[in-house]
Amino acid sequence: MPRVRLPLHTDRLVLRSFRPGDEDDVSAYRSVEEVVRYIPGEPRTREQVADLVAERATAGRLEPASPILTLAVELPGRVIGDVLLHLDGLDGHDGRQAEVGWVFTPDVAGQGYATEAARAIIQAAFEQVGVHRVWAQLEPDNTASARLCERLGMRREAFFEKASWFKERWTDLAIYAIRADEWAARSSPS
Repeated sequence: MPRVRLPLHTDRLVLRSFRPGDEDDVSAYRSVEEVVRYIPGEPRTREQVADLVAERATAGRLEPASPILTLAVELPGRVIGDVLLHLDGLDGHDGRQAEVGWVFTPDVAGQGYATEAARAIIQAAFEQVGVHRVWAQLEPDNTASARLCERLGMRREAFFEKASWFKERWTDLAIYAIRADEWAARSSPS
C-alpha cells in the first residue's frame, strides 16, 4: 500500500498525522462557517472535531478502505490548517491520480502557509506515492484556492457550469491539475 513518510517538513511548517491535543486548534477553524464554506460538511462541533482528529491519525497510510490522507499543518506550537490527499482508484483502478485539498485558519491568510503546505503534499504524492497526476476541484468563486492552484503550477483543465450539487445548491465547478512530468520540470534547477 502507498505510504507517505511522515512528518513532512517545509521551511516553516511540519505536516504530520493528527494527534490527541490538536482538537482546540482544529476546532478554531473547522467550526467557522466562513472557513468551511467551500469544503464538504458544515461547521463542526468540538466533539465532531475530536472524532475527526482521532479518525485521521493514519501515520501516512493510504489503503483501499481509507484512500484519504489528511495531515495537520503545524506552525511551531499550533495547528493552523490541514491538507488532504485522496488517492483515486485504490478500489480497482490504478491509484495513479490524487485529489488535493486544503483548509486553513483565517488569521494566517496571505502568509504563504497554504502554498507551502500544498506544495509539500503534492511533492509527496509525486515522489513518495508515485502518482501521475494531482488535481483539485473547487468552486470558481473560491478565488483564494484558484490562485493557490495557479501558484502551484496547476492549470485549469475544466469549468463546468452548475454541475455540482454542493451544500443544497447547484454550483459551478473548476478542475485544476498538474502531471508528474510538469511538476518535475518546475522543480528542477534551471
